[in-house]
Amino acid sequence: MAIEIAIETPLQDDVRDLVRQLNETLLELTPPEHCYHLTVEQMAGHDTTVFIVRDNGTAIGCGALKRHGGSIGEVTRMYIRPSHRGQRIGARIVERVEALARDEDLKRLVLETGDRHPAAWTVYERAGFSRCGPVLDYPDSEWSVFYEKSL
Repeated sequence: MAIEIAIETPLQDDVRDLVRQLNETLLELTPPEHCYHLTVEQMAGHDTTVFIVRDNGTAIGCGALKRHGGSIGEVTRMYIRPSHRGQRIGARIVERVEALARDEDLKRLVLETGDRHPAAWTVYERAGFSRCGPVLDYPDSEWSVFYEKSL
């Protein structure tokens, strides 16, 4: 397997398909009113850097760093296709996001994930994130779990 992670534009057909699959997966686990999806167009904004994971050229995962005021970065749009889960690819994306945030002198990383995503919790906790209360403008909801990490 030739797994590569690179910064890419999300405005590619195969990445659009990956994000569509991510959104469908989230909607299977969380009511639509509690899903906070960035669109591919929003992901392509100047405040967001998108990492795409490819296996022999095929897009199999993604994750992004979205910058907010106050030197805060958000880990968002994390997804690995089911065929590639369990290989610590998510951990590698988080490492890349964190490295970029540190290079840009961000002071804190935060994220929101669902209450039915224990595999994601493991990735974040192994990377040194701690659970916290609501972050950014996310509402306090039983459907959300929040994490933070000081850099």
